[in-house]
Amino acid sequence: MTIVDRTAPTDHDILDVLQARWSPRAYEPVAIDEELLSKALEAARWSPSAYNAQPWRFVVARRGTEAFDRVVGSLAEFNQQWAPNASVLILAIAETENAEGRANPTAVYDLGQAVAHLTIQAHADGLVVHQMSGFDAAAASESFGLEARFAPVTVIALGTLGDADALAEMLREAERAPRARKALSEIVIAA
Repeated sequence: MTIVDRTAPTDHDILDVLQARWSPRAYEPVAIDEELLSKALEAARWSPSAYNAQPWRFVVARRGTEAFDRVVGSLAEFNQQWAPNASVLILAIAETENAEGRANPTAVYDLGQAVAHLTIQAHADGLVVHQMSGFDAAAASESFGLEARFAPVTVIALGTLGDADALAEMLREAERAPRARKALSEIVIAA
């Protein structure tokens, strides 16, 4: 296995777990460590939300289950090339209106915070996470019988880092490409 240093070249000191976090596509096709999965989900549970509404739901689909196959079936063809090796695929869902029909305009933002907390906890515990927008939300919603007020937003691959050498060439190159971000001067409007 080829080891590539994926530590972010930051301009300022940040937490090690944030600097080391990245979104690999190479996963070891093994069962999930249930304790580590529970810790990641617990971190999501304790993330902040507007009015403490906690408008997030997660379909946790483990390798080898029918639920896992249903999530894989909703993925875009590109993501189907690599994501099935993950230990778990998680369908992240925003509760866009409550049971009484009142809209929650911050539901997607709050779900994003919950997923960020899940991601950082997983990485701190030695797991890797890759979030995907390349999936058919309507198909996923139908597959899991979600009410209209629940909107699938992303699919999260979670598991153990695998060997990038096992990926198709195009994916292998992306896995080893230098990490880059826009400069702070490009994303900060007023400081």
